[in-house]
Amino acid sequence: MAARRQERIEPSFEGAFEDRGEDEIRVTADDRAIPTAANSRGRKAKPEKAERRSFFGGRKTNSGRGRPGGGSGGGSGGSGGKRRRRGFVGHVFRTCLTLLVWGGLGVAMVVGYFAVKLPSEAWAIPERPPNVKIVAVGGEMIANRGLTGGREVALDEISPYIPQAVMAIEDRRFYDHFGVDPLGIARAAFENYQAGSTVQGGSTLTQQLAKNVFLSPEQSFQRKIQEAILSLWLEQKFTKDQIMEMYLNRVYFGSGATGVEAASRRYFNKSAADVDLHEAALLAGLLKAPSRLSPARDAEAAKARADVVLTAMREEGYIDDAELAAAKAEEPVKAKSYWSGAENYAADVVMNDLKELIGEVKEDVVVQTTIDLDLEREAEKVIKKTVNGARQNVSQGALVSIDGTGAIRALVGGVDYAKSQYNRAFQARRQPGSAFKPFVYQTAMEQGWRPETVLDDAPVKIGNWTPQNYDNRYRGPVTLASALQNSLNTIAAQLIEAVGPASVIETANRMGIKSQIGDNASIALGTAEVSLLELTDAFTPYANGGYQAKPHLINRVTTEGGKLLWERGAEVPPVIVDPDTVAMMNAMLTRVVSSGTGRRAEIDGWQVAGKTGTTNDYKDAWFIGYTANLTTGVWLGNDNGAKMQKVTGGSLPAEAWKEFMTAAHEGLPPTPLPGDYQIGAQGAPLVADSQGGEYYDPTMAEGGDPYYAPAGQVPPENVGGARQSADNRGRVYDSPPPPGVSVEGRVRNPTLLESIFGM
Repeated sequence: MAARRQERIEPSFEGAFEDRGEDEIRVTADDRAIPTAANSRGRKAKPEKAERRSFFGGRKTNSGRGRPGGGSGGGSGGSGGKRRRRGFVGHVFRTCLTLLVWGGLGVAMVVGYFAVKLPSEAWAIPERPPNVKIVAVGGEMIANRGLTGGREVALDEISPYIPQAVMAIEDRRFYDHFGVDPLGIARAAFENYQAGSTVQGGSTLTQQLAKNVFLSPEQSFQRKIQEAILSLWLEQKFTKDQIMEMYLNRVYFGSGATGVEAASRRYFNKSAADVDLHEAALLAGLLKAPSRLSPARDAEAAKARADVVLTAMREEGYIDDAELAAAKAEEPVKAKSYWSGAENYAADVVMNDLKELIGEVKEDVVVQTTIDLDLEREAEKVIKKTVNGARQNVSQGALVSIDGTGAIRALVGGVDYAKSQYNRAFQARRQPGSAFKPFVYQTAMEQGWRPETVLDDAPVKIGNWTPQNYDNRYRGPVTLASALQNSLNTIAAQLIEAVGPASVIETANRMGIKSQIGDNASIALGTAEVSLLELTDAFTPYANGGYQAKPHLINRVTTEGGKLLWERGAEVPPVIVDPDTVAMMNAMLTRVVSSGTGRRAEIDGWQVAGKTGTTNDYKDAWFIGYTANLTTGVWLGNDNGAKMQKVTGGSLPAEAWKEFMTAAHEGLPPTPLPGDYQIGAQGAPLVADSQGGEYYDPTMAEGGDPYYAPAGQVPPENVGGARQSADNRGRVYDSPPPPGVSVEGRVRNPTLLESIFGM
């Protein structure tokens, strides 16, 4: 074996290095830069590992031994230094390129991960919550309702100051970036670093829109990444103008207003199209902190922020120096803490009724109501004036006015809607007092009684109940017309005992009273609690000739585009009171106003009928009155049931009723009430005085003076067109006393003074 090894022949290079010594470096085929064909034949040789270079430029071999100075060819030290520098730059470039590639892959993986985690619905713009636009019968705006508080408006319907103000303070490069603004982020980071706190955000309007529309407001890394993803998608799918329009219609402006139209209505009571420069700056300023900066909460803070926006607009060239100065000189906008205006009571009722009419609201709709906005404003003015001007411990009032069809023309549920949204006309139920008596009298008329029927105003006892008159006096024999005119409690009690409480309850229900009424005689004096709306509605058949008049506020519902969704029918309502009864009730209730407890409600030239109501201890005071044109009810009192200082239905409520109805009838030709019933020859039949032999009219005849017959003279027959008869004490009636009436005690005949003044 050894001999064979000695005989081994080393490969030669054909004499290329034959003259070189043993210390010369020999280069193998594998050391060549470009392998020869011989290299590539057979098994491929494994090349040596390339040398590694340190970050700071030193070279290391794979064995750990550094090679000295020159290259393999023994080059100069200078050229070796250049090669080292070039190698360092190349290494840095390759490192950066590697980091960039891997970083890009990492970002792509993160983006992909969070994109996958987005819900499927995030890739479609969700429908904006529908708005309900409520308008008066003439088309005037009453209110916007819904989650947004205002309808969606196109960009060209918005004052140009608004998008300019928003871009100036929120996203100056809105039309230049691609959804995410690196320059804006860098600028915000620098500003925040200098300030030592977060004073500026780097989110674009597109990012804010993505957050508002698709994402929750939580501050998290995931949400920021998803926000950026959606912003890029939005920019690809929509134009800049479309994004701006969506943003302005969906961003929250505080105080329950979402969208620029809602905010304009909320704070300025005008459309977004009519917003001026300083108002636009205020709206844009709210975006930083809508609730805290709302002018409904802090007008001065809202003004200060608006001035910052104005300065930004000047820097961006949207306005000049003169416009800047003029806008900054404007006074702070002071908005109410809640929507103001009594018409909002009607808007609340509309929203309560709307779902029953059209089901769930799925798109913007327009609701046409029955409200006459001029009458509404007059009613609000009258109630505020009456309550604020009262000195008798009156803190609240309500008014409702209904036409002959049941359409509500005016509705005031309280003195100030901004302070209290409780609707005292619809929701509150209180004792109506004597304002309930007409239904007792109507029941009697329907059972054959007449206004001329005479009963004895004397102490009455029904079971354990002993009602007394308001003034604790008794007038002796009086007609029903006189008793209603002067609101005598004893006569109402005798009537309900005669006709039965159940019959009176049926009458009240048929007329429109839907509240629970107890089956007892005391309801004759208005002890059952009712609302102002239903009590007023129950008088309406007297004004329209006996037809049912269901109260309503909505006439028509359409989409914003005009598609009809619902409309009130034009069917003729049923007759619920016969014409004769209507005529008799109108005759009696007219006397209440012309010469009874409701005298302060008279309107020049118009036939007015109505009834006063006052509860025990003056807790509630009512006047319900009507003409052939309108039926209106007024209530005054206190929410906590506190006593007023002798406020009766014939005082402040009647005065407020007259002021409102006088304005409502201005320019209209006077129209008489249905029916033409005449009560007696002198307004009432004669009654004999058994003690003095003198005959008199206890009801104050037309003209205000009592009628006296000569002493000792027998009353003429058929006074008032009715048969006369006398009772066992010599008193003359136009008809026999009705059965079932129990009158105790001797009658004290009224004095001349009492007769003259109806005392």
